[in-house]
Amino acid sequence: MPVMRIDKMLSNCGIGSRKNVKNLINLGKVTVDGKLINKSDIKIDTDKNSIFVDGKEIIYKKYVYLIMNKPSGVISATEDKEEKTVIDILPEKYKKFNVFPVGRLDKNTVGLLILTNDGEFAHNTLSPKKHVWKKYFATVLGIVSEYDVEYFSKGVLLENGELCKSAKLEIVKVLEDRTNVFVEISEGKFHQIKKMFAATGKKVLYLKRVGFGGLTLDEKLAEGEVRELTESEFKSIFNIF
Repeated sequence: MPVMRIDKMLSNCGIGSRKNVKNLINLGKVTVDGKLINKSDIKIDTDKNSIFVDGKEIIYKKYVYLIMNKPSGVISATEDKEEKTVIDILPEKYKKFNVFPVGRLDKNTVGLLILTNDGEFAHNTLSPKKHVWKKYFATVLGIVSEYDVEYFSKGVLLENGELCKSAKLEIVKVLEDRTNVFVEISEGKFHQIKKMFAATGKKVLYLKRVGFGGLTLDEKLAEGEVRELTESEFKSIFNIF
């Protein structure tokens, strides 16, 4: 049963510190089920009680699911002493949920990144048993051929001896000395796509994640912007809910 103190609930929702919440209550700004309250330690049920602060209804969320268009130059971590992280560029209203990135994108890789505070959800999306495909757009130095497409489909043997699972490679456009491609993988080895192309004698110049399961990057999101997933987007990730 989602029962908690009113000051904790409002603080978790970003209304302010518990001291600030207490001041709001003393000023008569907080109502529960239409009635003014005068104590900050009363217990409320977040599923049943209606809570308003200064006339605005406050909806408690235990979990949040965010989609970010990750920019280059930030790392997929919650904190770092030297580098700027994806948490550093989050709007303040989301930082209070203590979210973390689901998987990671390299520092200079851009595109679709999911952040959440739901550990079980994150585990399921990254579990090999779920086979959640990640789709990338890449510009590769070198001419990608149908031979490479077939090689990727059989599983690329990396230079360190690791064998990757079958991957989908689609040639988009061949330029003078480089090729634009789409790549889909169902695992997430460190620098995997860069290493896969390195194994074929090519170098990745640009990498952008554009898909995660059934979820597609919202191109309306500028790099660095973030928003909450819609219910249909959330369900599309696994295509099973």
